[in-house]
Amino acid sequence: MSTKGRVLVAMSGGIDSSVAAVMLHEQGYEVIGMTMKTWDYNSSGGGKKETGCCSLDSINDARNIAVNLGFPHYILDIREEFGDYVINHFTDEYLAGRTPNPCVLCNTHIKWDALLRRADKLGCDFIATGHYANVREENGRYVISRGADGMKDQSYALWGVSQQSLSRTLLPLGHLTKTEIREMARERGFTDLLNKSESYEICFVPDNDYRGFLKRRVEGLEDKVAGGEFVLEDGTVVGTHEGYPFYTVGQRKGLGIALGFPVYVVEIIKEKNQVVLGTFDELSRDGMYVNQLILGKYSGLTERMDTVTKVRYNDNGNPAVIEQVGDTMKVYFGNGVSAIAPGQAAVFYEGDDVIGGGWISSSFNQAKQRAV
Repeated sequence: MSTKGRVLVAMSGGIDSSVAAVMLHEQGYEVIGMTMKTWDYNSSGGGKKETGCCSLDSINDARNIAVNLGFPHYILDIREEFGDYVINHFTDEYLAGRTPNPCVLCNTHIKWDALLRRADKLGCDFIATGHYANVREENGRYVISRGADGMKDQSYALWGVSQQSLSRTLLPLGHLTKTEIREMARERGFTDLLNKSESYEICFVPDNDYRGFLKRRVEGLEDKVAGGEFVLEDGTVVGTHEGYPFYTVGQRKGLGIALGFPVYVVEIIKEKNQVVLGTFDELSRDGMYVNQLILGKYSGLTERMDTVTKVRYNDNGNPAVIEQVGDTMKVYFGNGVSAIAPGQAAVFYEGDDVIGGGWISSSFNQAKQRAV
């Protein structure tokens, strides 16, 4: 038995989680590898070949690492849990006129909980993943912070992991860069990992066609929502569209309409099956409401606080003042932010530390609110 304890490592078969497992093994932990099967690609109906973290090749790659290093590896089938929660939520959000973030939801409600349940059954003290982020204990709270590699930082995706889960979580890659990870793999002879391409698609939409996925998922959807109106912010009707679930806030390409100047989706009105179009300037908002909060660094905020707030994964973040009112965070940006999409996650930072996050419910312009 290792003096450092037993750790269950989530292994997708990619370079990051594989190196995380190798690092912990070399540091003296008793490692058990586990690959989660979240989705059956045959069920998606898409035309793309099975790839990514759920493919047979990826499962075999993870198992080979474990065999080479002499630690056990298991496959965990969570397709039913994943489908019931993540995929149903994904579908429901688009039908509600919002833009979901299934990866954040999966981390928050599926992967960590599933890992911890199996960790308990296997007598593991910890769980670990290959995320580029850090976790530490401070003032009785477990705090997520940005990873050292700013280009790979994944702290945005972890705001929803509970304090209890974080207390047993190891993130061995947080202090390393992708270049360093690749060099570690090269030094250990894992050349196959170096040649694997990384997938940035939603795992259950392998062809990256979420419209097609929704059409296959919801019988008769096209007929139900066809013939909706494109309108301008003043209500002027300028055309028809295929149905509100097939558009997202901030979208410019694929609208199928020409007005003589660039237009973007600035709002989706489900009740009227309307998609509101506007210029880039009209896409900007300087305030938003964020619900279903989960706070990390602090248990709650009693006064306004200066932060940098991200409204999407690849967002650099914007200076904002946040104010907590119950389970809602009011967010006031100093300048306008483009394409704040209801349904996406908002994450609040103090320096490199994650204060917490939640789901964007709506956005607004402060000047208009004051005018009202």
